[in-house]
Amino acid sequence: MKKIKRVALITPPYHSGVVESAGTWLNVGFVYIAGSLRAAGYEVDYYDAMSLWHTWPDIRRRIEAFRPDVVATTAFTASIVDAIRLLRFAKEIDPGIVTVLGNVHATFCYDEILAHDHDAVDFIVRGEGEVTLPRLCTCLNAGDDPYKVEGLAFRRDGGVVVTPRAPYIHDLDGLPMAWDLVEWPIYTYRAKNDARLAIVSSSRGCKQQCSFCSQQLFWSQSWRARSAENFVAELEMLHTVHGVQVAMLSDEIPTFDRQRWVRILDLMIERQVPVKLLMETRVDDILRDADIMDRYREGGVEHIYVGVEAGTQETLDLFKKDTQVEQSKQAIDLINNADIVSETSFVLGMPDDTPESIAQTIELAKHYNPDMAFFLAIAPWPYAELYPQLEEYVATKDYRKYNLVEPVIKPKHMTLEELERQLGKASQQFFMHKFQNLHQLSAWKQEFMLSVLDLLINHSYLAGQMRAMLKEGKEMPAEVKALLRAVGERTGAAHPHAVAPIP
Repeated sequence: MKKIKRVALITPPYHSGVVESAGTWLNVGFVYIAGSLRAAGYEVDYYDAMSLWHTWPDIRRRIEAFRPDVVATTAFTASIVDAIRLLRFAKEIDPGIVTVLGNVHATFCYDEILAHDHDAVDFIVRGEGEVTLPRLCTCLNAGDDPYKVEGLAFRRDGGVVVTPRAPYIHDLDGLPMAWDLVEWPIYTYRAKNDARLAIVSSSRGCKQQCSFCSQQLFWSQSWRARSAENFVAELEMLHTVHGVQVAMLSDEIPTFDRQRWVRILDLMIERQVPVKLLMETRVDDILRDADIMDRYREGGVEHIYVGVEAGTQETLDLFKKDTQVEQSKQAIDLINNADIVSETSFVLGMPDDTPESIAQTIELAKHYNPDMAFFLAIAPWPYAELYPQLEEYVATKDYRKYNLVEPVIKPKHMTLEELERQLGKASQQFFMHKFQNLHQLSAWKQEFMLSVLDLLINHSYLAGQMRAMLKEGKEMPAEVKALLRAVGERTGAAHPHAVAPIP
């Protein structure tokens, strides 16, 4: 085998209309892995084919130009089909290319992948890739046995070989990063006038036990964090060197350690870091931090997502959310009172769901009063704890549909088509209610929500429902109609196919 010198990290060209709605998101995992590969002496191409909206001919040209010895890609469940197609495509271009697949789905479903797609996938990295992938390349260059590399799965002698699990990386501050390889102009946040957007990671892991989620499994309910000083210095560098204005934290629970989190906020305030933060955190951490929500806002936090997920305590308990229904309302109130954008989601489409139960969830969402609420179809990851309880209701094994938008579970008393209509109706009714009460928000939030409306009607999978909502705007108060007329005119000018301004 020829020596490995060049490694291409390529995202699969998967699109579902979900993540693309609000902006273009870079793959921060590749930034870390590229940094580690470079530190080990390899030349790296960071190629975000997904965000570039590249087609297969585009991908061919990029691969042929770089001439990689290794092509590695990443996949969550919905993108696994395109990820495998990408690796097979690379081997068609050059059969000598070593192909590597990583991330959550491959970590847990390596048996299925290697049984059916071993012609496309040479190695699967299970767990974190910063140490495992460079070690694999070095091992192959030395002609050594890959079984000596922790964190792998691969085919040998007609079976699947699984090496011992690699330990988690604890010194996150010491990991090299390759921000200079990022093609920055494409990464923007539409809700803030196409501000330059970074995805950043301040911690890894999740201590929660949600039965439907992949993260607590991937991280084995562990949690590690970068130091506050290291993280804030990175935000400063991203702004100064790369012009980043907005950063989304990829962390599941960035606020888990209150002392560290307060230090991050203090440093953001002291150093006047001009980067706005979008983040997700836990309901109970917001309740814990009720006394410092003003510091969140002063420290640059503009948008917080908390996972409500369910409208009944019974379902919350099934999901193992470890929260009470009323706590979600309290957390959202705290976020709103701090003049921070609040967002949550509700998981629908469980076997016992009916139009009536979904209608009750919509009313609960209105009561909780987040600025944004999204109604998602339950996606039963095949490796999640909840899967055995849902398996008999799974209507499709087409993983491309496991994107939280297309229903894959058939409720007992609804068809998939009825459920899909109910999901759209839920979003339409919630946002109709929200825009009827737009005048209750602060001036900056009103402007933000108008940008959100632009995104919903022009860029998202909810476009049809949102356009119908605008046409039904005759019932709205005059001042709200005036605001919607303004956004209609603005989007109509920017998008030739946008809904016409409200008369």
